[in-house]
Amino acid sequence: MERYEYLVIGGGSGGLASARRAAGYGARVALVEAGRLGGTCVNLGCVPKKVMWNASSVAEHLADARGYGFDVEVRGFDWGALKRARDGYVERLNGVYRRNLEVDGVERIEGRARFVAPRTIEVAGRRIEGEHVLIATGGRPHVPAVPGAELGISSDGFFALESLPRRVAIVGAGYIAVELAGVLHALGAEVVLMLRGEVLLARFDALLRDTLMEEMSGAGIGVLPCLHLERVEREPDGTLAMLSAAGERHSGFDTLLWATGRVPDTATLGLDAAGVAVDSAGHVVVDALQDTGAERTYAVGDVTGRWQLTPVAIAAGRRLADRLFGGVPGARLEYEDIPTVVFSHPPIGTVGLTEEQAHERYGQSGVKVYTTHFTNMYHAVTQRRSATAMKVVTVGERERVVGIHIIGRGADEMIQGFAVAVRMGATKADLDRTVGIHPTAAEELVTLR
Repeated sequence: MERYEYLVIGGGSGGLASARRAAGYGARVALVEAGRLGGTCVNLGCVPKKVMWNASSVAEHLADARGYGFDVEVRGFDWGALKRARDGYVERLNGVYRRNLEVDGVERIEGRARFVAPRTIEVAGRRIEGEHVLIATGGRPHVPAVPGAELGISSDGFFALESLPRRVAIVGAGYIAVELAGVLHALGAEVVLMLRGEVLLARFDALLRDTLMEEMSGAGIGVLPCLHLERVEREPDGTLAMLSAAGERHSGFDTLLWATGRVPDTATLGLDAAGVAVDSAGHVVVDALQDTGAERTYAVGDVTGRWQLTPVAIAAGRRLADRLFGGVPGARLEYEDIPTVVFSHPPIGTVGLTEEQAHERYGQSGVKVYTTHFTNMYHAVTQRRSATAMKVVTVGERERVVGIHIIGRGADEMIQGFAVAVRMGATKADLDRTVGIHPTAAEELVTLR
């Protein structure tokens, strides 16, 4: 049997980061991955999505150019050319990850791992044991179990599209749904969002979700709330129709995109043989140190269901390696005040507690909130208008800042710096004492009254 000091199952963000950090400490490391290196983020998530978001933003800028005095004629948009360039970029990143593993001395093993005993797997005809084992297999798109669901595509299928759909139905209300809806609409598709509940981005602050709902509806994206789909059918003309529990029929779509969340990729791992427990959704259960409860077996990233974000998986994986091989016994990721961005149109940046969460934790009287709504100066001369809204949530007599929420042009970039302030325990007075940069949208956060 082959043995390694550190056996990492999954070549996504968390697994790669942890494997390389451990190898840097001198551990003998093997990494098992059946697909392309980089996981969901690099291949079917953050990276190609950001390329598409950039393209859709260029489309908006071209439409805005006339307001700035440019006589621009757009002769067309070549989805195929964009796809080829995007896919080529992703392939280059796959190569970078492969070379990084080689340089760091991490052995790459191709195939799907299955536990046959605690800390022992079979993969590609080999039986391998790890002194320490990390499970970092990530997740995959969820597709509802309704008749005809196979007629639609998931977010993975979105990146395989060879041409821009004409009319798209997107089922979902989370960040994947709103991001892909914005991209497709800006690039010229007719888009209808179908929500099971009443609002978009239900877990976000009300200011963000309400503003985004207004912006998307105002831009021409159809939003259908409280829609419970019962089946999908193919029409005689080849288009798709969605039928709801209320008897409604929504038809004429050439593409149906399921954006109904993600599920952990644990079904084929044989976790019972490893003694690893999962929750009702299949997520690997871990404690604050990423321990699964099975001896010397750990999990990080989306497979745990905790903060499904690439930087979170990377940070958790590196801290785990620091603890196991770097002589830092208490190293762990603190799952608090983690900033995140939604690449919607307009984008969202958020960190810390929502107003509702702050009230639940500190009571009604202990929370004070500051908000502002305005139109970014970029739109001073454009026909298109897009709102910006900001909220600062504070608690206690000192008005410690526990949450900052931004929607609008530049939100994706400005939230990083303000996240540092929240992590450091900044107060409203600290923001007030900071000189604003004029004219910017960000200065509004240090001039709120």
